[in-house]
Amino acid sequence: MDNIELIVLGTTKVGESAMVVHTLSREYGRRGFLVRSAKKAGTALLLPLSILEADVVENPKSDLWTIRNLHLRDALNGIRGNLEKNTISLFLSEVLFRTLKEGSYEDGLYEWCTGSILTLDALESDWANFHVRFLLELAGALGFRPSLEDIAPFAKEHIKPMKAFLEADFSASMLIPLSGSIRNALCEALLQYLSYHTESSIQVNSLAVLRDLYR
Repeated sequence: MDNIELIVLGTTKVGESAMVVHTLSREYGRRGFLVRSAKKAGTALLLPLSILEADVVENPKSDLWTIRNLHLRDALNGIRGNLEKNTISLFLSEVLFRTLKEGSYEDGLYEWCTGSILTLDALESDWANFHVRFLLELAGALGFRPSLEDIAPFAKEHIKPMKAFLEADFSASMLIPLSGSIRNALCEALLQYLSYHTESSIQVNSLAVLRDLYR
């Protein structure tokens, strides 16, 4: 039995009391684990982007292993207590869920994701651009290293604000003035860019919620 850290990307209910928890970890990359007493574990533990410590119990007869003794590594009060940050976290977790394939592993991705989650949690202001920056950095974390030339066909008429993001460091990118519609357009362009490079169709349902939040 190994004790590891996990980031919750989403859950799928199995029967009355069990769930498959879709996770990202340093050891296993993207992988689903079974939680047998999901209600007992507590829904707060299984919220999107929760960072957990858990024991992994291997099953020699199945690839679906079990996790138990779940504990929050970080409370993430800055996210859970803020409607805007919580909405952004739903979007980020769904992006990771849709982008990372089961069994995929990228060296350093878990550390980068954990750092991004804790950064969002700690920000006290100026986080409206966070999800745009996250998508750009995710592309880099997956090995694509977006350049202006590569991303231009996706950004189209929004190439100027995209260029500003590519050239800014994290702090400066949080202060780039954007309307809600342009921010949403940049997100859509970056999702198309990620879809192209991962050779998959990344349809993120929670983007519609962000559109309503940042009109």
